[in-house]
Amino acid sequence: MSASVRTSVLISGASIAGPALAHWLGRYGFDVTVVELAPALRDGGQNVDFRGRTHLTVLERMGVLEELRALDTGGSPITFVDQEGRRLLHLPADFAGGELEIPRGELAQVLHRHSASRAEYVFGDSVETLEETPTGVRVSFRSGATREFGLVIGADGLHSAVRRLAFGPEQRYVRHLGYYAATWQLPGEGGRPGEGGVALNVPGRLMSVGADPRDPGRAGAFSLFASPELRYDRHDIRQQKELVRAAFADLGWRVPQLLRSLADAPELYFDSISRADVPAWSTGRIALLGDAACGATIGGMGTGTAVVAAYVLAGELALARGDHRAAFARYEGLLRDYAQGCQKGGDRTGPFLAPRTRAGLRLRNGLLNRRWVLDRMLELGKRVSSVELPDYEALLADRVSAAG
Repeated sequence: MSASVRTSVLISGASIAGPALAHWLGRYGFDVTVVELAPALRDGGQNVDFRGRTHLTVLERMGVLEELRALDTGGSPITFVDQEGRRLLHLPADFAGGELEIPRGELAQVLHRHSASRAEYVFGDSVETLEETPTGVRVSFRSGATREFGLVIGADGLHSAVRRLAFGPEQRYVRHLGYYAATWQLPGEGGRPGEGGVALNVPGRLMSVGADPRDPGRAGAFSLFASPELRYDRHDIRQQKELVRAAFADLGWRVPQLLRSLADAPELYFDSISRADVPAWSTGRIALLGDAACGATIGGMGTGTAVVAAYVLAGELALARGDHRAAFARYEGLLRDYAQGCQKGGDRTGPFLAPRTRAGLRLRNGLLNRRWVLDRMLELGKRVSSVELPDYEALLADRVSAAG
């Protein structure tokens, strides 16, 4: 087995987890390739946040924390209203946006920029087959290319192709949680600068809009609705737009305007609120990272967990000196309980944002209009998102020093 194959790693997915892992593996001297189905980095998506000392410590160790602070939106307050526009509930910026909130697309660009000099990025392609060999994993790609890598990491999200190929069908691991969510961009007149997001709530449905705090010419829409599992083509944007229109067609307020903007939106994020639960995060030379292993579509602190998990996986691989089995076992042992604790928040996202009954809406609004309840929830969120982590660079430096 050649040295290049022994240290080569294929990462499937270039959203957040994949570039974060590429950054660390490249820093430790691995030969890294990242493959992404999309033709380029994805620019859209909701704002994402980081909470608590663990998230911020990992970003600081990566060397990106100050750069991300410069991109901080300041948080996204949201006001819930009825169909006449009357205020029902206001959630302040610190509750909705954590300690650091960044547009998802801008976070992806920063992580890509910090990893691109140490990793090969291949866009517009995807993993088609995986075959373990005595020396590595032989991978065939949709483009027709075939290559062998020492390790393969699935960082390709809730609908992971690597998980499907190496662990089995998606339905074994992904559970629908009863809601669907959609986001899209629209011209700035859809929102009002300075007010944050404004959301219409009726039982089982939410439609919101918020102006970009740094660009009044842009706004973002977010919708969520309760539904049994739907059958649709995940790559058919027209079909997905029709599902959103059908779910909200009877509502007033700003909803008709937002649905008209949906027709012209070039991009749409649409997916079920679901969670992934994989009994073991690795098999042989193949491992899962981020949402592919332990994901929740919204509300499970998935972005922060992915960045933390990338740090741990890369550090354990560096410490293992080629023993990927030991590295994968330590990675999962350190993080499984932590990731599952964070993931539980995703189970509550749909019922929290769009309770299914009027009584549920009144109860949520009554509780969250009390500041002490918000403070308690913020404190619990910070506690859940914190875990003690090794300082891998210090450990590796100690090893070099001892060897010298």
